[in-house]
Amino acid sequence: MEDFLSVITSVTGLRAAFVSRVPNLEMDCDRDEAMCRLLDTHTAAVHELGFTSAQWWRAEQVHGNRVAVAGASSTILAADGLPVVSDVDGLIAKDAGLLLAIYVADCGAIWLADRRTGAFGLLHSGKKGTEGNILQVALDEMQLHFGTNPRDVIGVLGPCIRPPHYEVDFAATIRAQAKAAGVMDFYDCGICTASDLQAYYSYRKELGRTGRLMALLGRTAP
Repeated sequence: MEDFLSVITSVTGLRAAFVSRVPNLEMDCDRDEAMCRLLDTHTAAVHELGFTSAQWWRAEQVHGNRVAVAGASSTILAADGLPVVSDVDGLIAKDAGLLLAIYVADCGAIWLADRRTGAFGLLHSGKKGTEGNILQVALDEMQLHFGTNPRDVIGVLGPCIRPPHYEVDFAATIRAQAKAAGVMDFYDCGICTASDLQAYYSYRKELGRTGRLMALLGRTAP
């Protein structure tokens, strides 16, 4: 587990992970092929956290700001043959036995954990998702479905592209959005994906032909 996720896993019952670049796996390909090549590695990461593939919920990720409740949303099949919740870039949940997944390759993954209600969420927030304030959308949905108060939420922004490798500092915008939403415990890992291609995939630096990093967040059964 990455050190920056320790604040999330400090919440009882939550498990989190971030799967970085896979050494010696050729990734000079488009997203669909990359997902197929990474499937075995990502499935193994799911199992390492103590979940099964049937408990694994993924968002389609269309660079929007829609958020769905995992376990209560219809799915379609992705190119790798596994289901995704269509037309959303974020997932929220509360029940034990659900594991959320988001994929990034310069965009930011945002982990959310409600210390009071036990609700949790995982978001894909790049330039467009940040412009649409997917963080606020997710917090509103968590409040609607689970009674979440933003003051009870811990948030973490994972590795993403940052200046000078990208002209838009959407990480700074996300931090400002978290503060405006009332999330007082928000942590930015500060890592730039484009600065370390040994550890991370970068869509921009690798001209669109690269792999995907995977963020995971789930609640285990008591």
